[in-house]
Amino acid sequence: MTVTLLRAALFLAGLVFIIIGGSFLVDPAAMGGSFGLVPRGAQGLSSLRGDFFAYFVVAGACLLIGAWKRRGEFLLVAGAIFGLTFLARAYSLVVDGFYLGWVAPMGVEAVTVILIVVASRILPSGAFVEREE
Repeated sequence: MTVTLLRAALFLAGLVFIIIGGSFLVDPAAMGGSFGLVPRGAQGLSSLRGDFFAYFVVAGACLLIGAWKRRGEFLLVAGAIFGLTFLARAYSLVVDGFYLGWVAPMGVEAVTVILIVVASRILPSGAFVEREE
């Protein structure tokens, strides 16, 4: 039962992140605005579209694959992405200062990393297992 709930949470999170990534592909200006970013011209739109689409789709796909195939090693990629994002945001708070609404994105990243760490310990992993051919 616990594994099923864990897999469902990972799958749902993966879908949400893929939808966010797709939204950056379709409407980067609107999505960038919701992240506090304003693109300057075609280069800015291209950067938002390319970078954020890739970030969220890769992270989301790793969560989906890890949950669907019960493979913990896929989760580690998303864990690294969100963990590094959390650390960079924490650094930014120290260097740049606090801003209104800083808790929400860091909370999402922290909860996602915790979920990933727990799941990667419970779901099997075959990444470092030698296979006989």
